[in-house]
Amino acid sequence: MKFCGVDEAGKGSVLGPMTAGGVLVNDLSELDNLGIKDSKQLTPKKRESIFDELTGSFKTYAVIRSPLEIDTRDCTMNRFTAACHAEVLKNLLPDTAYIDACDVNAERFAENVSALSGLNIKIISEHKADDKYKIVGAASIIAKVTRDRKIEELKSDFGEIGSGYPSDPLTISFLTDYIKEHGEIPCCARKSWQTVDDIIAKLSQKNLADFF
Repeated sequence: MKFCGVDEAGKGSVLGPMTAGGVLVNDLSELDNLGIKDSKQLTPKKRESIFDELTGSFKTYAVIRSPLEIDTRDCTMNRFTAACHAEVLKNLLPDTAYIDACDVNAERFAENVSALSGLNIKIISEHKADDKYKIVGAASIIAKVTRDRKIEELKSDFGEIGSGYPSDPLTISFLTDYIKEHGEIPCCARKSWQTVDDIIAKLSQKNLADFF
């Protein structure tokens, strides 16, 4: 019997990719002594350490979706995320999958993932599954570290961009300054996000105010 967990990182971010990660094990108890928690409850250093243990000891898989792919999707963000979960399952081929539901209706999310994967497997879909099941916590670490490394690459190109989330003042400051200076939206941003529209609207209002 093979088990896997799947989780995502960066679904709501305005900068950088969304990632989905998965971990496959033969026995759920194999994860008991690794100090696994939901990735958000671990320090970056601890996440990196556990990431290395997971990728060194188990089969793992990560999906990375760029801002452009997110902007040009032809479906809802929930279905887009379900497709990413499904891709992880198709690559890991578990008998049973535990997934963190990215839809208010956890059962519907499981149905979407199942249909998109084309696999006849048992799927346990729950909200906050990364807190409840170590296998999903492990998947959250794969997703989070994969995304964090991509964010660090972006910082090498663009300078300080913060975490990439709309709630981060550093992220909003970067976006505002970049659009003001270059007159365009950076390629690392999701142009379809309301956050970007709001920044452009505020800058436009300020420019109009200069004429009065």
